[in-house]
Amino acid sequence: MGRGEITGYVDVAQVVLYAFWIFFAGLIFYLRREDRREGYPLEAEGLPGRRATPDPILIPTPKFFHLSNGEVKTAPPHEGPNTWNYRGHKHEVWPGAPLEPDTDGLHDQIGPGSFADRDDSHDRTWDGDKRIVPLRVAEHFVVHEDGPNPIGMTVFGADRQPAGTVSDLWVDRGESMVRYYEVELGAGGRRVLMPNTFCRTGRFSRTVKTEALLAHQFADIPAHRDPDSVTLYEEERIMAFFGAGTLYATPGRQEAFL
Repeated sequence: MGRGEITGYVDVAQVVLYAFWIFFAGLIFYLRREDRREGYPLEAEGLPGRRATPDPILIPTPKFFHLSNGEVKTAPPHEGPNTWNYRGHKHEVWPGAPLEPDTDGLHDQIGPGSFADRDDSHDRTWDGDKRIVPLRVAEHFVVHEDGPNPIGMTVFGADRQPAGTVSDLWVDRGESMVRYYEVELGAGGRRVLMPNTFCRTGRFSRTVKTEALLAHQFADIPAHRDPDSVTLYEEERIMAFFGAGTLYATPGRQEAFL
C-alpha cells in the first residue's frame, strides 16, 4: 500500500500543514490590513495636522460606500487631515502624554469632552423622516401611563440647584425610545437638550437630576439650530459637553480618590 509520499522527505500531510500555515498567515495579513480603514493613515503627534506617510502595503485601497442620501464615502477617507478642534496642552513633553485643558475643560474638547466631526446633517428613518424629534413633532409617541412623565419636572444639577424645567421629550423614531430631555432655562428662556443617559427621573420626588453638570453650566450647552430637530454633529457636541462635565464640572473631579 502506498504511503502518500511525494518524495522521500515530504508527504501529503506535510504539504497540507504548510498550505494551512500560508493560508492562515495571509488571513491575518488581510484582516490587519482591513481594520486600517478607520483612523488611518495615522497623524504624526510631533507635527500636528500632518499625516504619516501612507504605507502602500499595510494601508488598503479605498472602498466606496454609497449612502442612502446620495453621498459617497470612502474608507480610508480621501479627505485631508482632520482639524484639531481641541484646546489643551500636553502634561509632559514625551509622545502620548496626557492633555490638560487650557480653560475650564468644558469647552476644550479633550478627554471625555472630545467628539468626532460627524456630518452636520440629520439622521433619518427608513422612510426618510428626521429620526430624533420632540414629542410635539412625533405625535404618535406618548409617555407610558405607568411610568413617570418628566415633562414639567424641575431639573437639578450636581450642586442640587435648579437648572430649568423639562419642556418636552425627544424620541428616536427608529428605536422607539427617549434620547433627550428638552430643558427650558428659566421662564420662556432658552431651550437646551440633555441626554437621557446623563440624568435620572424621580418617580416620587418629581424631579430630574444630573451629576454631569452644575446648574449654571446648563447655559453653556451647545445649541441646535432647528428647534424641532438635531443633526449628527450637534448631537456629538451636546454629548461631549456632558461627558466633559463628568470630569471638569468641578475642580475636585480631577483629583485622585485616594
